Amino acid sequence: MNHFVNLSPPACGVYMVGAGPGNPDLLTVRAAYLLQTADVILFADSLIPPEILQGIRPDAEVIPTADKTLEEMVPFMIERVQSGQSVIRLHSGDPSVYSTLYEQMELLSSAQIPVEVVPGISAFQAAAAQLKIELTIPYQVQTIILSRYSGRAGVPDTEELSTLASHQSSLCLYLSATHVEQAQQALLRHYPPDTPVAICFRISWPDEQIWLVPLHEMSETTIQQNLTRTVLYLVSPVLRSLMDGKNTEPERIRSRLYHPNHYHLFRRQKPSHPLPG
Repeated sequence: MNHFVNLSPPACGVYMVGAGPGNPDLLTVRAAYLLQTADVILFADSLIPPEILQGIRPDAEVIPTADKTLEEMVPFMIERVQSGQSVIRLHSGDPSVYSTLYEQMELLSSAQIPVEVVPGISAFQAAAAQLKIELTIPYQVQTIILSRYSGRAGVPDTEELSTLASHQSSLCLYLSATHVEQAQQALLRHYPPDTPVAICFRISWPDEQIWLVPLHEMSETTIQQNLTRTVLYLVSPVLRSLMDGKNTEPERIRSRLYHPNHYHLFRRQKPSHPLPG
């Protein structure tokens, strides 16, 4: 089956494309199609493995951006679009999370350059899939927080890490490995020391590694493994069953959605036609 039959070729313009966490298999169909047909590709080479670019046009112009500023990239994109070319700005993960999408969109809009945003799988989603967990378990945790340690970033005071930790939800911490000791201290103000943490390095890359440790060992493990970049910390009570090697009580945490005693708009009474087999 050809997934690309009904996809229109890219027009001249800029496509803000999410590359996903790293594995080319996790590109969206739209992202893969655009990569195969675009004239110009600017990609964050420090965050995206080169395998993502497999299958691009042999004559496509590929520009690594790790050493580039916005003032260099945006005029370049504008010039290429104005010359009639399609341009991909390839972001790691999803463009809506820590990608400078806002700044780029403002400058391109001012130059009246058409833009399409193509979502991608974020690292926290790939990590949950790899761990085979659900981050929202009924009666245990129903909230997912994506954040980072403040460091040099402009994190508002109301989003200070210890404040977010007070919810004891599933917390996904990006861009924080170089501040792991301070981050651990902030988390320990509200999470119990034995709260499970998945330390995910280059999730879905060929050299991916995951360490499952109690929160009080998060900093020590990070330093021992010399982790500084492309690290995601997943802090959540839902990981406890993985650490303990035990299943939680299924009936207590079962969602009501598919429970035989739960009725709703599409299931007003007990089903009279059971599934085959």
